[in-house]
Amino acid sequence: MSFTLQVHDAIADIGREAWDACAAPTGDPFVSWDFLQACEASGSAVPRQGWAARHLALRDEDGAVIGVMPLWLKAHSQGEYVFDHAWADAYERAGGRYYPKLLGAVPFTPVTGPRFLAAPGADPNTVREALLQGALTLAERLGVSSLHVNFPTEDDWRAMAEAGLLPRQDMQFVWRNEGYATFDDFLAALSSNRRKTVRRERRDAQAGLDIRVLTGPDIRLEHWDAFFAFYMDTGSRKWGRPYLTRDFFDRIGATMADRIALVMAFRDGTPIAGALNFIGRDALYGRQWGTLEDVPFLHFELCYYQAIQFAIERGLSRVEAGAQGEHKIARGYLPSPVWSSHYIADPALRAPVADYLERERAGVSAEIEAMTVDLSPFRQT
Repeated sequence: MSFTLQVHDAIADIGREAWDACAAPTGDPFVSWDFLQACEASGSAVPRQGWAARHLALRDEDGAVIGVMPLWLKAHSQGEYVFDHAWADAYERAGGRYYPKLLGAVPFTPVTGPRFLAAPGADPNTVREALLQGALTLAERLGVSSLHVNFPTEDDWRAMAEAGLLPRQDMQFVWRNEGYATFDDFLAALSSNRRKTVRRERRDAQAGLDIRVLTGPDIRLEHWDAFFAFYMDTGSRKWGRPYLTRDFFDRIGATMADRIALVMAFRDGTPIAGALNFIGRDALYGRQWGTLEDVPFLHFELCYYQAIQFAIERGLSRVEAGAQGEHKIARGYLPSPVWSSHYIADPALRAPVADYLERERAGVSAEIEAMTVDLSPFRQT
């Protein structure tokens, strides 16, 4: 079978039907056309922000799309959550040009998921091989320093390592549903001290507040207005630059409301804090949060405990609460590996990065094991 590979500078050029024929079977909300189109059409991930789409579409001899890959030409390393700033600094001090680079990822979203999307009936290994080779060929033709694929599945990560990309490993903290029927069942699995602490934190956080989980048509315009204020406040307090525009939230609210769980805290009818989650086929994904009041333990309640409770009620297998945060372990979220893959064109940079990543992987694996044994909040059996 012969294929053609095309590069598109907007996901709209590929179209919802063709893209989602490949993306929808994964059950991953972040590779859906609706999410990626919202990133682009809202002005959140666009060239002037350093995100220039170079999405790949693989077509068969009849012109039908049988595979797609979200791909970006990046002018910086912001909004990625896989940190290569030191590589860029070292290369540019040595006289090289690190940016632009190619990135296979979902903007602003440190969530493990498929990066090579195959249509039903297409061989996924063949599609992955063709898309990866296409991305590498594009990197060569553009003359960029590197190609990076962030937060792929473990299978894709291993396949890319076999193809010669440098494998990197990091960790996040994931809550797993061990067949709990209620939140109290989860609490019963914790050690006595941790169980008491969680109950106290929930009691203190909820005092005087009305906490609701909104999804589907229950999420209204005023909720997005309030949440955007929370989001912007969090960005300013962290000395960061919020990436997402107000229009982004309107767009996902219009197209993805049934895949969103928006946890909101109200005081006397006025929203004071919120946490945004996306609902996958078998997981809840925590994304942004913010608050306009300093309420003890409210972050834990909205982002972690409400997410666990929602996952139990929906029968979801896990909650992925995002990047960083060793404090999540005490709330039942245990360390779990995440991955990225890196092609670096210049051997003078590739060799030291490969050596660093080998040592880093060993350190991360050891840290995951030690944390799981030493810091687990669960009862020892």
